[in-house]
Amino acid sequence: MIIGTPKEIKAHENRVALTPHVALELTRSGHTVLIESSAGDSSGFSDMDYKSVGCKIVSSPKEIFTDAEMVVKVKEPQPVEVEMCHKDTTLFTYFHFAADESLTQGFLDSGATAIAYETIMLKDGSLPLLIPMSEVAGRMSVQEGAKYLEKFHGGRGKLLGGVPGVEPGTVTILGGGIVGTNAAHIAAGLGANVNILDVNLNRLRYLDEIMPKNVRTIYSNQYNLQELLPRTDLLIGAVLIPGAKAPNLVTRDMLGLMVPGTVLVDVAVDQGGCIETCKPTTHEEPIYEVDGIIHYCVANMPGAVPFTSTTALTNATSPYILRLANQGILNALQSDTALLQGLNTYNGQVTHAGVANAFDMDYTAPDKAIA
Repeated sequence: MIIGTPKEIKAHENRVALTPHVALELTRSGHTVLIESSAGDSSGFSDMDYKSVGCKIVSSPKEIFTDAEMVVKVKEPQPVEVEMCHKDTTLFTYFHFAADESLTQGFLDSGATAIAYETIMLKDGSLPLLIPMSEVAGRMSVQEGAKYLEKFHGGRGKLLGGVPGVEPGTVTILGGGIVGTNAAHIAAGLGANVNILDVNLNRLRYLDEIMPKNVRTIYSNQYNLQELLPRTDLLIGAVLIPGAKAPNLVTRDMLGLMVPGTVLVDVAVDQGGCIETCKPTTHEEPIYEVDGIIHYCVANMPGAVPFTSTTALTNATSPYILRLANQGILNALQSDTALLQGLNTYNGQVTHAGVANAFDMDYTAPDKAIA
């Protein structure tokens, strides 16, 4: 198979979808690997690193989208990349279709096959290709939130950990999954008072057992959230519904409950956000203010730490990339139920229920689509 990886073109996206380590496994298996020149530079991997493991360096993404049977990326294809896709293209990347109808329709019109990292699901319900980036984003959410609490950035001027004689800041986290758990660990480690909310009582019981004493587990409902907001310095949105748009848990009216200078970090922004006033931002312009509340809504947070993020991501994606390459796309999908759930579009059909429901589109079950 011919596998290609272009350079990421989304604003301030520094990750790369294939490392030389993964590329070596592919070339050893007899596959051809195309890498766009300088694709790995920002993650610490040079063209020479790829050449040394048998990759072919190409000068433009057009060569990759024209020749590769499988294109492996990190972020959702940008409009110019969608235009290069065709019915013989299989694109393996994060898509987050449910948050972007124009991307969904554009990809359907191309006839290309979309296998989304974020909807590959194991039998236990875990999302193996979302977990590593959720770990990074969860940890970064506290790091970035603490920075924008500084007065210089418009925040309340509070130190999350406090100092002797001064009360620490309060962090409230919406969602007790991978993002929320990692955020809670970091916030607790800084010495903040931490509230973590979820609707799953079993998850709350588990978190209550493993978290330090400065973390409180609270059942998530509107009453409890409204009680917490006036006392919150940093609010982190960490809600995920696989493949579907995140629910709005915090409305604009609820911003009035918060003290001006409070910081919101919505990690769910690439799935539409769980805060009504959230809109995607970039690392170049990461924040904006609504009603005196600072919003940090960068849609590719892990792109700021590309060496860590790229390595963590490819550790998780490499078994699936190798399976798709070695078995062929259709055979791999038919033999792996987890991988099949990653199929979001095929031959102009929506094959993920969450995406279809988001835009009231026709849905075809993935097994029927490829039969």
